Amino acid sequence: MQARSDAELGGLTQQFRDRLDRGESLDDLLPEAFAAVREVAQRNLGQRHYDVQLIGGIVLHRGQIAEMRTGEGKTLVATLPVYLNAISGQGVHVVTVNDYLARRDPVWMGPIYHNLGLTVGCLQHDTASGMKFLRQVNREEAYRADVLYGTNNEFGFDYLRDNMALEAENRVQRELHFAIVDEVDNILIDEARTPLIISGPAEEPVQHYYTFARLVPRLDPDEDYTIDERTQAISLTQEGIEKMEQWTKVDNLYDPDNYHLVHYIENALNAQVQKVKDKDYVLRDGEVVIVDEFTGRLQFGRRWSDGLHQAVEAKEGMKIQRESVTYATITLQNYFRMYDKLAGMTGTAATEADEFYKIYGLEVAIIPTNVEMIRADEPDLIFQATESKWKSVVEDILTTHETGRPILVGTTSIEASEALSERLKRRGVPHQVLNAKNHAQEAGIIAQAGGLGSVTVSTNMAGRGTDIVLGGEVVELGGLHVIGTEHHDARRIDNQLRGRSGRQGDPGSSQFYVALEDELMQRFGGDRIKSVMGWTGMDEETPIENKLITKSISGAQVKVEGYHFDVRKHLLNFDDVLNQQRAIIYTDRVRILNGDNLKEKIVEMLRQEFSDLILKHLPDRHADNWDATGLSRNWRSSARCRRNSGTKIGYAATRLRI
Repeated sequence: MQARSDAELGGLTQQFRDRLDRGESLDDLLPEAFAAVREVAQRNLGQRHYDVQLIGGIVLHRGQIAEMRTGEGKTLVATLPVYLNAISGQGVHVVTVNDYLARRDPVWMGPIYHNLGLTVGCLQHDTASGMKFLRQVNREEAYRADVLYGTNNEFGFDYLRDNMALEAENRVQRELHFAIVDEVDNILIDEARTPLIISGPAEEPVQHYYTFARLVPRLDPDEDYTIDERTQAISLTQEGIEKMEQWTKVDNLYDPDNYHLVHYIENALNAQVQKVKDKDYVLRDGEVVIVDEFTGRLQFGRRWSDGLHQAVEAKEGMKIQRESVTYATITLQNYFRMYDKLAGMTGTAATEADEFYKIYGLEVAIIPTNVEMIRADEPDLIFQATESKWKSVVEDILTTHETGRPILVGTTSIEASEALSERLKRRGVPHQVLNAKNHAQEAGIIAQAGGLGSVTVSTNMAGRGTDIVLGGEVVELGGLHVIGTEHHDARRIDNQLRGRSGRQGDPGSSQFYVALEDELMQRFGGDRIKSVMGWTGMDEETPIENKLITKSISGAQVKVEGYHFDVRKHLLNFDDVLNQQRAIIYTDRVRILNGDNLKEKIVEMLRQEFSDLILKHLPDRHADNWDATGLSRNWRSSARCRRNSGTKIGYAATRLRI
């Protein structure tokens, strides 16, 4: 390939397509196609795929998940299978976790595709800046591109909108051929509990939301309701039920005439107890905006369903947007299972390998690093009290900051990041805070996070999809030091945070601080461990490093992951039933829009309807058991027959039963 001119490399795509037409397979073309991509990348980007990246490309082409550590070049790896599979002309979709990456990656990798004769598209929710090298086109033209980048929401909602279209020319997607999902665990697992929904406003009174937003705070947490520590489900006690009946002036809250009130009470309880401001949501421009628990990013346009979002709006005294009626919906599981071939990339997939295989039929392959990882992951430091934990975190930051090493501190909420920021200000430590409130400054903050003496306090935003590049002197000082202030429910999220350090053989370290009062520990035996520490005479300021406790934390995370897997599995089971109906209806809609002759299908539907009516009204061959009048009435209702057609119906029924 190195001996070929640019023009000769650009002409290879048509040669490959001709060979496909003559019966060769993509596997036959793989060595030459990968070599072509490698050479074009070297000439246009100055980047040559490592051998381990070629392995990653093969794994993706085979329809598997490639687990690759941070800094191993997933974006560049994807160009190999993307090009190979785009040769067929059926289109390849590259699915990203946010609009920023959906813009950045096609511009960054675009020279490879363009110099090999492929077209590249980019789906955006809104027109955005930074679209160099990309001209604005309509969505139909974007979908005709050989390679198309976009978020899972853009692809999924386009599918739903296509199947609500009233004209064939309003449909934009073509057949779903091959998709590579970046950060596949985030999209296919974390996001899988939230179905894609197109909806419209429903007619319902909103006053009940305000009423119960005022009543619920009057309940006694110790007497009036209970919280299941493992599932976090909230239930009224008998005392709580009696108080609500007294306040609402109803005799029996669970009487069918009053049961609609239970819906408002349960949502008000969840809003008051479970949904925490600056952790689960923020207030922005007069609206309640959800914060993604896994990425720490704001989810503009997304709302909690079944009245929960309205309950949070009432809790905050904001204008309530009416509950919605669903027009079209699909889970991400069922959307991505429609692709002929599916693959994914992430730095953390092995812990969820079982779910990937059971739900999507995807195997996980761990790709070796190009350079051996030398990051030092220290054992957890475990404290009895939360305050002691935070004091120790600040001391670690101060000590490390004096050496000049950059520090990344991961927190689990906006509230926690701001509280730590206040502590650092009081100690005179210069630092940057990255959370959903200042997401617009993300690129600038991350660009400086690897610099000499840099201190960055972040929510989960900095734990995924960010590549922190170290400054020159920093490597000699020991690299990036990562501090985790609390374990997440999922081990993957902890590993994502650790993975910001030690990229491409760089030195680095990570340290997690745990308090027995942390949410995860409270749910799984924190009080029991705390009593043991107290029994041994340990004071609250002294941390312990205990492999048994660390193992129990990991075990607790496995239990929570298992619970969430069950929730996602049950959601999919419900959607599978709907999916069968959805597939039939959407297929018929497409045939109608395309002008297909449906006479045969309509006749078959009428025949089936008539047969069902006969089985109901003419159960056997004894005329005494026949209900001809009922048959006639129901048939006229179903087929809109004339009133004088009763004799014809009776004759037809007799003929069909012979």
